[in-house]
Amino acid sequence: MKPLLAELRKPVFWGILVLFLTVTFLHYSQYLPSNVSGLDSFLGASNQSIERLLLLIVILVGSVLFGLTVGLVFLVLSDVVMLPALFLSPGLGVNAIFEIVLVTATGLGFNLWFEERRCQVVNREQAKIKLEAVQRELQEHIKTVKENEKRLAVLHSVTNAINQFTNLDSILSTAADKVIEAVNIDGVLIYLIDDDKKELELKQYRGISEEFSYQVNHLPGDDFLNGSMTISGQIKKGDVSFVCPILIDKTGKNAGIASQFIVLLTVQEKVLGVLCALTGSARQFTKDEEQLLVLIGADLGLAVDRAVLSDEKERVGRRFKELFEKAHDAIWLQDLDGKILDANQAMADFTGYRRERLIGGDVIRSLSPKALELAREVRRKLLAGIPVEQPYEQKITRRDGSEATIMLTTSLIKEEGKPVVFQHISRDVTREKKLTENLRLYAQQITRTQEDERKRIARELHDDSIQSLIILSRSVDELISSQSKRSKMIRPLEDIRAEVDKIISQVRRFTQDLRPSTLDYLGLMPAVRELITQFEHQSNIRTELKIGGEEKHFAPEAEMLVYRIIQEALNNVWRHSAAMTVSISIDFGKDSVTIEIKDDGKGFVIGEDLRFVEAGKIGLAGMQERAELLGGNLSIQSNVGRGTLVLLLVPYERWKKESLV
Repeated sequence: MKPLLAELRKPVFWGILVLFLTVTFLHYSQYLPSNVSGLDSFLGASNQSIERLLLLIVILVGSVLFGLTVGLVFLVLSDVVMLPALFLSPGLGVNAIFEIVLVTATGLGFNLWFEERRCQVVNREQAKIKLEAVQRELQEHIKTVKENEKRLAVLHSVTNAINQFTNLDSILSTAADKVIEAVNIDGVLIYLIDDDKKELELKQYRGISEEFSYQVNHLPGDDFLNGSMTISGQIKKGDVSFVCPILIDKTGKNAGIASQFIVLLTVQEKVLGVLCALTGSARQFTKDEEQLLVLIGADLGLAVDRAVLSDEKERVGRRFKELFEKAHDAIWLQDLDGKILDANQAMADFTGYRRERLIGGDVIRSLSPKALELAREVRRKLLAGIPVEQPYEQKITRRDGSEATIMLTTSLIKEEGKPVVFQHISRDVTREKKLTENLRLYAQQITRTQEDERKRIARELHDDSIQSLIILSRSVDELISSQSKRSKMIRPLEDIRAEVDKIISQVRRFTQDLRPSTLDYLGLMPAVRELITQFEHQSNIRTELKIGGEEKHFAPEAEMLVYRIIQEALNNVWRHSAAMTVSISIDFGKDSVTIEIKDDGKGFVIGEDLRFVEAGKIGLAGMQERAELLGGNLSIQSNVGRGTLVLLLVPYERWKKESLV
């Protein structure tokens, strides 16, 4: 509505409207009773043609000045004006019709053509306006980019300056100088959090007096930061910049500080300290300056964190190096090809080589073929991620040619998930190994002596004592036979003979326990069967024997040790378990023999470390000692109320190789 009212206020519109009405009046003047003269009396042409031409001019001017809509309105009104004249004057002829059609067609064509041209002009103007807007936006963007480039250049220079150092003091000193240069300020304070003292400690300052630096050298964290974080270093608010009133309100005015802008030095949402930008004159920091200080604070926080980690890494490295150098255990590092990268002094003392000669050498030269095979097997398992039982026993040849026994722990060190080096920690157990071997030999000698003494005593009992008792029994029989049937001596003599026979039976049992003759003459299995028969007869405990695999004979000493273990196990069942049944299983496998002795007795509590001697279980300790002499493994499982299981595993290799006792 407002655009229409604006057009109606234009004089041109009213002028065209007056012209249109005038032409309309003239067009029909000849039909009026008045004496108004037509245009032909002045121009000498048909008044109807001139009037139609004037109407066409009105149409064209209206279209040009007011657009397509006004032009079409004048076109329709002109047709409305011209068409009735054809009916009022039938004699006008074809020329009048042609002129009307020509005016209509020309007006319509001009309106459409001019509207198209006007739309093109409008589109060009709009495109020009948009282009100018884009150009202005681009210029603003270019301006922003240049400002960002300038800011990034300053930030880059600060970052490069502080990244040149790994020392914390050098980083903070360089950062303080660069901040003053980049932001054009009068002073700067850099604080770091002291977690132990729960306060901020001034590390670097510029633009303030030394006296003032003493006043603000240590500040309470929460008061200084005005609640922006806790002294523990965790951010409580999202802002990384704030104003600290303590600097200006308490001592800042005396130091000439008028304005300040403080940013947090953060890394991964943890506050490490603060950066304070100070000015001597009151001024407002620009947005760019604030953003630049925030970015510098972020980079400085990363640099501080990196320096702290570097210092900690150096401290840990020095401690590790000291531990490495002073360790009593031999330690060395080798690459995946067996080249020694480093070794401590204990390794040098142990092998007899100087460290300089060890480093860079090949570990193979210190290994025998068998030891090298074991080392390669451990290497293969570690690289494949297969667990290795550690520490494991290894043999190393010293410089003087002597062979040493070590307990070795090998670890695979990785970097970024890739194996790079093997770390070996070894302890020389050569002396302990010899002591253990001597103790084993001593135990073997004691066992051999015991068995020899048992055998001697059993033989003497059998050859002397039992024979003497048998002679005594026969002598008593002869005395009984020489007495008359009514003699009062017969009954006492018969009692003496029965007692002598009982003693003979007991001595024979003692002789069997000391040294079973069946074991010497027939071997292990017949002796075990005989032992089970005697055990059932004496204890009234039902005993079951199961044998798997093909029965084999072994060295007499080995069979004696196995027999004694089974004998002691059955004696323990008889004396302590209150069992009703016992099952014995002997399985002759391909590489070893497995013996299980299981009862349904009351069981007992057994310690995890199997220290039988300390627990007062001498019989079990003897069984364990004999198993070790066999080179086997003895395990005992027992629970109160659930019986006991004795499991003995003995490899054939030890049985065949050597005499054990």
